[in-house]
Amino acid sequence: MTSEGSIVRIRFARGPERRKTGRGYTPERRHPSEDRRRRNGLDWLTLFRGTDLAVVARAIGDCDVIAVAAGTPLLKPGDANDTVYVLLAGRVAAYLDNTPDSGNEIFIPPGECIGELSAIDGKPASALVLAQSDARVLTLPRDLFWSRVMSIPAVGRNLLAALAERMRRSNEAMLEAQRRRLALEFLEQELELARRLQAGMLPLRGRLFPDRPDVEVAGMMEPASSVGGDLFDAFFVDEGRLFLCVGDVSGHGVPAALFMARAIGLMRIVAMGTTRPDLLLERINGELCVGNDTSMFMTIFCGFFEVASGRLTYSNGGHCAPVLVRRDGISRLPLPKGTMAGAVPGLRYTARETVLEPGEMLVCFTDGATEAQNGAAEEFSEERLLEIVARHAADPLEALLDAVRREVTQFTGREALEDDCTLLAVRRPDRKRAP
Repeated sequence: MTSEGSIVRIRFARGPERRKTGRGYTPERRHPSEDRRRRNGLDWLTLFRGTDLAVVARAIGDCDVIAVAAGTPLLKPGDANDTVYVLLAGRVAAYLDNTPDSGNEIFIPPGECIGELSAIDGKPASALVLAQSDARVLTLPRDLFWSRVMSIPAVGRNLLAALAERMRRSNEAMLEAQRRRLALEFLEQELELARRLQAGMLPLRGRLFPDRPDVEVAGMMEPASSVGGDLFDAFFVDEGRLFLCVGDVSGHGVPAALFMARAIGLMRIVAMGTTRPDLLLERINGELCVGNDTSMFMTIFCGFFEVASGRLTYSNGGHCAPVLVRRDGISRLPLPKGTMAGAVPGLRYTARETVLEPGEMLVCFTDGATEAQNGAAEEFSEERLLEIVARHAADPLEALLDAVRREVTQFTGREALEDDCTLLAVRRPDRKRAP
């Protein structure tokens, strides 16, 4: 017995007298399934079906068996191969794209050959063959294979049948891989369509209501994947009252986007029939709880802003406090108590009021910005957000939001987001200071 890294090589000796040759090969070291098959003879091996087994035993009696540890490559693409392998026990797979865990593999059952094509034509191996479990493999060197094994009647026929079966399975595997690729391409197209539909449901990124000189509003929503679960909305329920909201659905991706779409539709309907944000949240919560078998939920901040007086009446459902920019400083907006919506029916919410004086501003956000992490697992934090808002408080709202997003990118060191990120800013213009 010799050892070659994760491969142990022993002699294919069959009789008890061969097991006493000092090579350390005992029945206990073989896989139990191999012992059972050996007791049943050699005709369970694909190559040797219908052959004279005594002739086969003499032909391969001095061949080696290798014990291959799980995860060890038996063949690698481009490697020269001069051996036909026969799997005696264990689990082995050939990967069509030479990438483990890709799903494009052919499983080789015990009894079948491995590497016969490269051994026959002398060309390098074309596929990655990997032991998925501890395996035992009979090795048939090319010269021995041609001089001894192929001279045995019925072996050539068996080899051709095995090659035909291998080609059939390879074709089926390639067709299945093609079907998966097509399905993935179709899914990507569907996600792109969903992204466009979701973008169409939300206000345009950037400044909203440019024809209204009495209020400034801007927002952005950037999903972590193709579609997301964050939301923001702003629309006039009448000539002088603006409804605004920002929310964050649990999770992200398609399920969160579907839940978000339902929430947006409900809010737009309910907001047109009430002036109380607390009653709006109670209604939204009740509706979202109906049929919510997945137990999804959302945090939400919403309010009605009277643009002439600057009065903001607002309510909150477990969302983070917006940034309030006053003339004398910057702080977090005091929030009424409120639980996330969609999880527990029958909740009650409360409302509070504040007044935005000319030049003052409210910046709403989701935790995709403040909880974004850098390589040291440090969060961006609300404190950094307040600092950026303070530095850019006098900028146009679109520039302020872009500055926040740019700072998040610089902090994390990557453009892609780990979580959906949404920002909504509302400012009451100071006409006295306007040029």
